[in-house]
Amino acid sequence: MSRPLKIISNPSVFIAGAVLFLLYMSAVFAPFIAPYPYKLQNRAYPNAPPTSIHITVTVNGKTAFVRPYIYRYALSDIHSQTYREVKDRRYPIEFFAKGKLFYVKGAEIHLLGTDPLGRDYFSRLVYGGRISLFIGLIGVGISFGIGIVIGTLSGYLGGIVDVFIMRLTEIIMSLPTFYFLLTLAVIIPAGVSSSTTFMLIIVILSFIGWASFARVIRGMVLSLKERDFINASRAYGDSIWGIVRKQLIPNLMYYTIVSVTLSIPGYIISESALSMLGLGIREPDVSWGNMLSEATNIEALTSRPWVLSSGICIIITILCLNIIGDYLRARIDPHINV
Repeated sequence: MSRPLKIISNPSVFIAGAVLFLLYMSAVFAPFIAPYPYKLQNRAYPNAPPTSIHITVTVNGKTAFVRPYIYRYALSDIHSQTYREVKDRRYPIEFFAKGKLFYVKGAEIHLLGTDPLGRDYFSRLVYGGRISLFIGLIGVGISFGIGIVIGTLSGYLGGIVDVFIMRLTEIIMSLPTFYFLLTLAVIIPAGVSSSTTFMLIIVILSFIGWASFARVIRGMVLSLKERDFINASRAYGDSIWGIVRKQLIPNLMYYTIVSVTLSIPGYIISESALSMLGLGIREPDVSWGNMLSEATNIEALTSRPWVLSSGICIIITILCLNIIGDYLRARIDPHINV
């Protein structure tokens, strides 16, 4: 018997949920959050460091707090790509101006610096979340939708149908997942758009992911199909599909929600790995995976550690999803104390 959820009373789950909410909302409202388009290049600011934000000024030896402002940056050495603050004028940060969360008139603001092409790293991080975050939701939705229907029918019908479906799932589950992904990703033509690549990756991940879930659902259905409420539905003359739709699937939904939460990280990691290797989302489009490819350069990593920000976002997202998934699983399983 499941126990009532007490998310607010569990600080770690509450924080994890709040962080996930902020990440997904930033991806949905990326044009508002990001100060610049993710493709916009500014060759005058290659590999610029994060912009320093100031909130104090010194007047007559006294320090006073003022509205946040920045100084403009100038490239002091083009070869070493070092920058200096030009403190001839303060540029105040305007909030909710020009259709953006924050805006600076007359100067560039780069919260996480820029990449070698002068593209704002923070803007690319926000837009990249649209791919990396939602590919997990969509992929899991498709694979679990297929898995719950096929697994339920397999367990309820039994016989030759069950044998065929289970042998098919065993074949799919025997595939070495990552190498299979690499093989299929290479087949994707280089000239296709990122939106097409995005859909193809989802299809590939969903094709691989539904089998293991269908096996678990099939086992649960085997334990449910002889229950009294199922026998009552048969006595009332409900069809097979009616019993599956009205009785079995609703009784499996709680487990499904938990499994979905715990499975999303796998989809995010798979997309990130493919994109980091150049086989997923390709430049100039952006995902957290292809942003992370720059971190494979040791020189870039040591001189510009902010290139790891996309990897940190992936780790935080997966950690939050696992915290919430483990909590939901513990609330369902009466043998686990939380």
